[in-house]
Order: sequence, then structure tokens, then C-alpha cells
Amino acid sequence: MNQHVMPKLNRRAFVIGTATAGAGLALGLDLPFGGPAVVRAADGAPEVNAWVVIRPDDTVVIRIARSEMGQGTLTGLAQLVAEELECDWSKVTTEYPTPGQSVARKRAWGDFSTGGSRGIRTSQDYVRKGGATARLMLIQAAANEWKVPASECKTANSVITHTPSGKTTTYGKVAEAAAKLEPPADVKLKDPKDWTIAGKGLKRLDTVDKTTGKMVYGIDVKLPGMLNAAIKDCPVFGGKVKSFDEAKVAGMKGVKKVVQVGDSAVAVVADTWWHAKTALDALPIVWDEGPNAKVSSETIATWLAEGLDNAQPAYIGNQNGDAKAAIASAAKKVEAVYSYPYQNHATMEPMNATVLYTPDKCEVWCGTQNGEAAFAAALEASGLPAEKVDVHKLMLGGGFGRRGMTDYVRQAVAIAKQMPGTPIKLLWSREEDMQHGKYHPITQCKLTGAFDADNNLVALHYRLSGQSILFSVRPEALQNGMDPAAFQGVAQAGEAAIGYSVPNLLVEHSMRNPHVPPGFWRGVNVNHNAIYMECFMDELALAVGQDPLEFRRKLMGKHPKHLAVLNAVAEKIGWGTPAPQGVYRGIAQVMGYGSYVAGAAEISVTDGSKIKVHRIVASTDPGYVVNPAQVERQIAGSFVYGLSALFYGGCTVKDGRIEQTNFDTYNSMRINEMPKVESVMVPSGGFWGGVGEPTIGVAAPAVLNAYFAATGKRIRSFPLRNQNISFA
Repeated sequence: MNQHVMPKLNRRAFVIGTATAGAGLALGLDLPFGGPAVVRAADGAPEVNAWVVIRPDDTVVIRIARSEMGQGTLTGLAQLVAEELECDWSKVTTEYPTPGQSVARKRAWGDFSTGGSRGIRTSQDYVRKGGATARLMLIQAAANEWKVPASECKTANSVITHTPSGKTTTYGKVAEAAAKLEPPADVKLKDPKDWTIAGKGLKRLDTVDKTTGKMVYGIDVKLPGMLNAAIKDCPVFGGKVKSFDEAKVAGMKGVKKVVQVGDSAVAVVADTWWHAKTALDALPIVWDEGPNAKVSSETIATWLAEGLDNAQPAYIGNQNGDAKAAIASAAKKVEAVYSYPYQNHATMEPMNATVLYTPDKCEVWCGTQNGEAAFAAALEASGLPAEKVDVHKLMLGGGFGRRGMTDYVRQAVAIAKQMPGTPIKLLWSREEDMQHGKYHPITQCKLTGAFDADNNLVALHYRLSGQSILFSVRPEALQNGMDPAAFQGVAQAGEAAIGYSVPNLLVEHSMRNPHVPPGFWRGVNVNHNAIYMECFMDELALAVGQDPLEFRRKLMGKHPKHLAVLNAVAEKIGWGTPAPQGVYRGIAQVMGYGSYVAGAAEISVTDGSKIKVHRIVASTDPGYVVNPAQVERQIAGSFVYGLSALFYGGCTVKDGRIEQTNFDTYNSMRINEMPKVESVMVPSGGFWGGVGEPTIGVAAPAVLNAYFAATGKRIRSFPLRNQNISFA
């Protein structure tokens, strides 16, 4: 079977679902949840616990709270549950619970957020316990039927066996009885060395439906009587709607209504999306663009450059010794300034949400990286209590951090409220999606290194100037005004710690927040921090005539896990042996999202500006590997993202607005530009790290360092297209 069960949006389910407040029909759950009554799925199959539903035919439905956006979390989490459940993997399917029902059940499914490479690593413990608990309950049900001690029973492949007598039964036959039992208070999880389902490169559960067109994304939702909405927000962030002339488009084909959405947007609702967009394009709108209309990339860059001045205030994120004094008295000093631009998520599926609002119920269908955040947004926008709101989560056609935001959900609810009883699908145009993103933060960095007379690095000053994501999206997470996430990859400790020891170190952030809204863009602050630190490490090595790898190794004695992945990637790329004629190598390492990663690239350069990336290698230690095939794909995918940003990315601002409006001005790598990717996994155990984002950070500096080795030219601002450098 191995498929993901999508909500059935037929007319009967739709009518029942909209008429029953809080009934949780995405799961078909019977209420109440407490007492002796068995909680059942939509087809009547019993729920053994919140994570596991077992049908009479032994089909196992595993509930997945995290979102699937191509990264493989759905399959990985199912593997972890199935491992502890010891079920027949060929009969496993999955489904999403709704955040509304999770809230009603005191957050039975835990955290719905899927970002920061946390999908598996921060839920692995409790989902494994869900599988283990269900297995013990199934064993107990069989033992009760046989009137034997549960300790005499064992499980394998969805079959329970009474060892002394040889009696057997299947999970499907005892699931009803198991669902009535009290769950055990304490369960023991397997040692990963004993895994038989987890830890294996099993095929993804969602691949077939995606390749056959069966998979339902948010953009695919169709409901009876549904209308379509196109929206246009003020092109300048912070601007407002001054006026619009609805009469000019009221008679256009298919148009049903023109509505204002909040202070800054106007939407047209029509029978088809194309009719809505055509009318919206023809609608006269007058904007109050406000003072931000004077902002440009140049004014932002000037402002950030001022923040590099040591006289300007800054937050200290990592410090030991006295870096400034050591630099002042050093025998040799090296200094460089780098910059990194805004980046757009550019998901293949633009933002969208479908909403049915009535005074008694508000339901939302959408792709979201955080079902609970979408639920909270729907609550606020609808004004209804929690028991009258729910969000039906669908597959994401790309997320990368963008769908962790809820602006599109709020807009869709606001539009639907103005047409009660009618389902409304809001779909952003590509241009709207590009110009109203939440962008990778823009930053600059001034780095200063100092050596003693024996060419030992004695001081390093790392001064970052630029935007804070948390300041914009989660100000409550700031620590006395400081954004701890700004120091990802160069932090003193934690899941994104620096991998070098320097006697005198100062890492600081001069926070400057332009009006363009920042967001969590795949890899987030690790991306630019890794470029700054790892390219500068090569600059420092060059200044004292040392090999870049050996120079790093001298600073990594107290960072064994960082050093282990660096050594692994160096060995794989063949660092100690001559490269092929005309081929040059670069290397980099960083820690992000709890994982240690390193990368090395082999490139050739023609005419000084045409780069052919022949080969790129990544080494990663995420602690444990749930599905090695998925980790390999994540590494390859992250290199696509990192190299696309390096060569083609970068959003610019003119007259207060983003200039890039489609893929003709915001390009992505093509398959012929993609290098051979090799991965080396060195999981050391004892911790759980992420895999979807960390390796992005090493892609760009590995290639940039190789480019310097090939040309002697150091690039410090990006994207490379601005330097007239392209793929060969």
C-alpha cells in the first residue's frame, strides 16, 4: 500500500464537515475522546493511540503531524513509528491529523512545526514511543484473548506470536481490543543498532502519488460552489490602499466581488482564477506607498556598511579573550568585508489557501509548514472560537521556510468572511509571490584576523551588520534585544556552534532592520555565516602560506566532531592527492541544526568567468540516520539551493519594492549545470541533528574557495551573476 491518505473532498464529506462544528472530520474521529469508548478513524477502524490506527485487513495508518514538502519527513517519521510498532511496512500508510483536533485533545500530536530541520530530530522520541506503546497494547490484547502472560508473546511484521504454544494472530484482529486498554506508563525504545525498518534507505511513501498526479496540493483543492480570488498587495512593504474603482471591473466576465483585504491589499473574486486575475490587472488602484518608497538596494547597503564600524553598537554573541587588543598589537593583520543579499524562497507552488467561512464554522485547506500557526491565524482572522475553526493540511509544493508564515491564510480568511457560505480559493500570482515574500535576511560582515610573529592565529573579530529575522517574526524570542539566531554557525555553543578555537575571539551583530520583511529561508543564517567564516579561513591560510585544510585542523583540536566531518570530506575529495589537470579544489565546514557538515568541491574555470563544478562532496554527522537514501537526496537538493543562490539568486530593491518578479529575473540551476554529488555519512550517535538545511552552508564557500584557487580572485559579494560569473 504505502501511500498517504488525503482528505476526501467529495460532496457528502464536505457537507457533513461544514455542518459539524469541531467534529474533526479530517480524521473522522468520534467524540468524546475520553472514557471506554474506542476512538475511530473515518472508516471505523480503531485508533490504538493518537499515532496508530489499524484496520481489520492489517493496514497500519500512521499519523504524521509534521509537514511534507519534498524533504522526506513523512516517510522518515513513519519509519520510526513502524520500527517500534514492528508492523508490516508494505501495509503502512499515513495521514495528517488536523491542528484543531490536536488542540481539542490537549495537543495529542505535539508540535506541528516543520522548519529548522526539526521534523524528525525534535519529534523522534515521542513518535517512537507512540509506536512502542501501540505494540505493547496489541501484545496485551492478544495475551488477554489467549489468557497467557504478555511476556510470553513477541511481534514481527504485524504478527503476534505466543512463543510457547506457537499461536499467532495479526494486529488487525486484536486492534479493537487493544484500543480499549490503558496504555502502559513506561515503554523502552529500541537501540538504533537493532533497527530493521528505521535506518534503511526505504522508498518514500509519497513518490508514486506525486509522479502519477494523484497527490493533492493546496493549489488542487476543489469544493462545491467554490469561487476563486486573486490578490494584489501594495508593492511597497508598509504601504496601504488609498482607493480603488470597483465599478471599472464589476461587469467583467465572471467577476463576483471586489474586496479590500486589510489596509494594504485588494482582491477580486470570480468564477475562475484567470477571470479574477484579469479583472484585478484591470482594476484601478491608488496606493499610499509611504516613506519606504524611497528605499533602494544602495541605501540599504550604505546603512549596513555603517554598522561595520566598531563605534556603532552591537550585540556580542560569542567572545573569549580580548580580540580588539590582540589585533592592535599583532605582528600581522588580515581584513576583509563580505556581503550577502536578500533571497526569495521561490516555491514552485505559489501561496494559496481555500476557506469556507460561516458565522458558525471556519475551515481552511492549505499547505503549511506549521499547522498550529495556520490554525492560530485562522482563529484570529475569523474571530471564531477554537472549537469552530480547523485547518486541513495538504502537501506542500515547496516550503523552504516560506510556508511557516501565515499571511496568505489570514488573507484568505479575510476574503471568505466577506462572502459567508461560499468556499473561496485564494491563489497568489507568481509576481505577487515573488514581490511579497519573507526574504533571506540581507547582511554584511567585516572580518579581521591577527597573527603573532610565528604565524599563529591569535585573534579573530567577526562583525556582522544586518537584519534580524526574530526581530520581525518572533520578537519574544529576542534575548535582551539580541537575536541569538543571527549567530548560527559562529555561536559559542548549541546546535550551530563555531568549529574553531582562537585565543581571542569576538563575534558581534550590529542589528539593522530595513523595511523588507525577512524570513526563515532554507539554511537561514548558517548560509551567509558559513560563507563569511569559511572563505575568510582560506584568506587567513593564504596570508601565512599554509594549506587551507591544515590551517583549519590546527584550530579544531577542541572540536572533534567538526574535525571528523572535515577529515572525511577531505579524504573523499582526495585533498592530499593532485587534482586532475585544470581542476581546482575548495573546502569548508560548519555546524547547523545540530549536525556537523563539511563540503569540498572540484571546479574548472574558463575565461576567468565560466565555472564548471565537476564534483561536490558532503560529509555529515547528524547523530543518527533514519533513511540514508533520503539524506543523500537532501544533500543533493541542498546543493541545488545553495549553488542557485550563489550563482543566480539575490533580490534587489528599487523604489521600495522587490525588482525580481518571476523566474526570468530570479533564476535557478538547470540539470546540465548540476555537478556530481557524493555524500559521506558518519553518524556518531548520542544526539539528533537535522539534514535538510546544514549542507547548504558549505556549498557556496567550497566553490568560492576553489574559484580562488583557480583564478587568484576572491569574490566577497553575491550573487556571482553580478560579477559576470556564470556556469560554464
